[in-house]
Amino acid sequence: MDLVTTAATHILLPRQSSTTDTSGASTNIACADDDTTCAFLSLIANPFTSQLYSDAFYASLGTSLGISAGIALLFCFLRPYNNVVYAPRAKYADSKHAPPPVEKGLFGWIPPLIRTKEQDLVDKVGLDAAIFMRFCRMLRNIFVTLTVVGCGVLIPLYLVAANDSAKGVSFFLRLTPQYMYGSQAFWAVVVMAYVFDGVIIGFLWINYKAVLRLRRAWFDSPDYQRSLHARTLLLTDIPPELRSDEGIMQLTDSVKANDATPRAAVARNTKDLPELVEEHEDAVRKLEQYLAKYLKDPNKLPSKRPTCKVSKNDKAYTKGQTVDAIEYLTARIKELEIEIKEVRMSVDKRNAMSYGFASYEDIPDAHGVAYVARKKGPKGTIIRLAPKPNDLVWKNLKMTQKERGWQNFINNLWVAVLTLLWVAPNVMIAVFLSNLSHLGVVWPAFRESLAAHRVLWAFVQGVLSPAITTAFYYYLPAVFRRLCVNAGDVTKTSRERHVMHKLYSFFVFNNLVVFSLFSAIFGYVSAVVKGSQGGGDVWKQFENSHPFQLVVSTLCQVSPYWISWLLQRNLGAAVDLSQLASLIWGSIKKRFMAPTPRELIELTAPQPFDYAGYYNYFLFYATVAMCFATLQPLVLPVTALYFWLDSFLKKYLLLYIFITKYESGGMFWRSLFNRVLIAALLGNVVVALLVTAQGVAGANWGMLAALGPLPLIILAFKIYCMRTYDDAIHYYQKGVARRDVEGLNGAVEGKKRKGDRVGVRFGHPVLYKPLMTPMVAAKSQHLLKTIYSGRTSMDDGATVGGYSDVYMDSMSAAQPGKTTGGTPGGFEIVNENEMDFEHWKHRPEFRDEHGGDGEVFGRAQDMIRPGTPGSMTTMARTNTWETDADRSRSQSRDAFNDRGRSESRGSEATRVPGETEYPRGYHSTPSNLRGESPAGSDWSGRGRVPVGGMHKESHEGLVASAARMGKSPPPGPMPGSYGEMQTPGSTPGEQVTSYDYFKQNRRDL
Repeated sequence: MDLVTTAATHILLPRQSSTTDTSGASTNIACADDDTTCAFLSLIANPFTSQLYSDAFYASLGTSLGISAGIALLFCFLRPYNNVVYAPRAKYADSKHAPPPVEKGLFGWIPPLIRTKEQDLVDKVGLDAAIFMRFCRMLRNIFVTLTVVGCGVLIPLYLVAANDSAKGVSFFLRLTPQYMYGSQAFWAVVVMAYVFDGVIIGFLWINYKAVLRLRRAWFDSPDYQRSLHARTLLLTDIPPELRSDEGIMQLTDSVKANDATPRAAVARNTKDLPELVEEHEDAVRKLEQYLAKYLKDPNKLPSKRPTCKVSKNDKAYTKGQTVDAIEYLTARIKELEIEIKEVRMSVDKRNAMSYGFASYEDIPDAHGVAYVARKKGPKGTIIRLAPKPNDLVWKNLKMTQKERGWQNFINNLWVAVLTLLWVAPNVMIAVFLSNLSHLGVVWPAFRESLAAHRVLWAFVQGVLSPAITTAFYYYLPAVFRRLCVNAGDVTKTSRERHVMHKLYSFFVFNNLVVFSLFSAIFGYVSAVVKGSQGGGDVWKQFENSHPFQLVVSTLCQVSPYWISWLLQRNLGAAVDLSQLASLIWGSIKKRFMAPTPRELIELTAPQPFDYAGYYNYFLFYATVAMCFATLQPLVLPVTALYFWLDSFLKKYLLLYIFITKYESGGMFWRSLFNRVLIAALLGNVVVALLVTAQGVAGANWGMLAALGPLPLIILAFKIYCMRTYDDAIHYYQKGVARRDVEGLNGAVEGKKRKGDRVGVRFGHPVLYKPLMTPMVAAKSQHLLKTIYSGRTSMDDGATVGGYSDVYMDSMSAAQPGKTTGGTPGGFEIVNENEMDFEHWKHRPEFRDEHGGDGEVFGRAQDMIRPGTPGSMTTMARTNTWETDADRSRSQSRDAFNDRGRSESRGSEATRVPGETEYPRGYHSTPSNLRGESPAGSDWSGRGRVPVGGMHKESHEGLVASAARMGKSPPPGPMPGSYGEMQTPGSTPGEQVTSYDYFKQNRRDL
């Protein structure tokens, strides 16, 4: 303890009385050469003193700009010859979403970026991408302005107002205010705090209005007007007595926002179906991997067959038992398909869930109800605008508000624990990696190398140290995303926003509080402890320790490290553009590994853009710059340079490489706005610390009083923007809806939409999702029968292992007289020239994952084309550009939901008096499964790739042979189809009596 307190005492001596080396750092403790414990504690107390400041900065600047330019030049050479990596959107997107064409020249990619304006970004890559680029440009403009103002005023001020103690110190430390102790020139810093906040608030206000304009234009766009989710509400926490279609209609009517009657659909309890489907997909992928490795060289099979451990859910085997992988997984897939089929058939008989959907004819009706019920829904129900179906986190929709609150608490607790556990390694990084001379103090051999090779180690400190720090944080987004999965978020976009929140909090705490201030806190606490142990008054020890001066001194000494770190971000921007990781990993996987056909297809698909990660980095860079702007003005031009480069390079990434997997319509903006204000507030806190530290020497408290209004100004600006813009950004219309709706909604005014089928469009995907088929490369097709021969456990009497010497093609149920195009056992044969995303982009299993809900390569799932005669299923089936796969999937969902709606009440416990009676007797087998399993099942007629032929669009004729309902007349127009009137809010096939009938009677009274 004496060593600690001695170190702290030396640190807290006045600056003028301490000896100073050539770098301006205080030499606080004289430890014996062999006393490494004393040296270690001294470094913990004051880690940011070094003779390498200038050399490290120049090394970081040179390598950052030089390597960035080299990587960018390499990108220019590689780009024209590798469109799969550098322009997948241009290769696969449809004409509407295709980016501008790019010439083959080295710099041919630059002119399209300059010509592409914001509205072009909205049309081609979506509103989320446009908001991202606007936010990047806003930060660029903010820091360019702050650079001109801040550097133009603060740098001359610090150089002129510095006292005699600044002689002989490092140039970088002379650009800090720590040598202006007691000067009235600090009033200029107070004035600059107002100027900085004014610049930030001004740009935020301008961009808030621009975001409002973009959102209103997005509301009026054809895509939004024609989408079903735009006029659909999501209701959660529905009480048990109202868990039915009619109960949902009662809830929306009780809001009393308008007189419109929605079409309602309560959700069905899928029980363990999602887990079964997930396990089936996992089993298919594993089987593909084992087959790919085993059949890697068709001319020379391995002598040993692959083995695996049985699934923990498979009760037929002993837990942990090792079995033949190919045999076991083939049988397991068949068992899972049978189980999935049985669960899908019985799901009607289970109770309704606590959530459902209500779809209106017009967008203003839905938004009006959501606006009125935004704070509190009827009977404790939460009513909100429905997202796109692919954006829903289905397993969290059934959670009650209490359960969601508990899950959030647990999630935040884990984040807090992870944040605290990172403190210790973060301190070690702050002490040693940020300043290699400290490592020489406790390691004599390294000290000799440091003295002999100063330039080399300056390069290491300026380049490698920030890179190692960045590597530690590279995996944090994945960790937090995993923690947020079970936090109760109902949409994936809200989950991404929460990931961004937690990442930002983690970075700010660990890097600005722990990384930058730990030495000051350590020394301060140690000095107080020593004084109190000597019998002194603890409070007096607090007063005499001058903590604010110590904090400011520490921040000034750490500022050169942050300059080097921000310079390295320019290198990171160039690495992002070059896509070196994707290029290298793809080459390694193809050449040295045994990828499956599915993995090769996915390698060529465009990848989703990580908005949460990139937004967090943008916000963190901005926060660091705003906090150190008054302590080290050079941080401003470095940050401005980064955002200037990224405002150009990220535009290429969004236009040509990445996709927006889950489009939120720009809903990240409010979270970004709030955190920029937090960054500005933290910058004000640093200025207050600076003023308080110099005030110890006798400066008046007027400076602190002058800073007092700044937090109030920021808070008032936040409240103003929230009340002025937020409702208009979030809702198409507030209050009572207009009946004279213009635009596309007006085209169907006076007519009931016959193809909405909200129960179909917003049905859980596991109820109708086609199951995956194992893919095998065509070069190994002839070996499939061989690897199964002699396996008696797979014998089915007529075949061996699902194969036969005489094979008859399975006939397609969707296309009479046509074969399914499959292979024996249901494997999908993929030719070498077909292992490209181009051949599979319309398949749901690939399109939904790599096509932004299908928008990039065609049309969103919930798109409606008004003005076209409806059909007995969904309006989407009437679209001329719709694929056969879309029509088949719609048929599949229709068949299930026609049967599912027929027992909408779920059980007697949830029956509502006077509820609509649905026709019974529809017991046909739901052909929701894929054509053939590896064991030879043929439950549906989904298309297969003909052996040796080019891939055709898959045809999922899922219910083409479905039986009609019991006691129903011969096939003909169904109730609710085109040409036949249907009661508003009813499901096709139900009786005329509905809740609308009783509601009208009450109005008449």
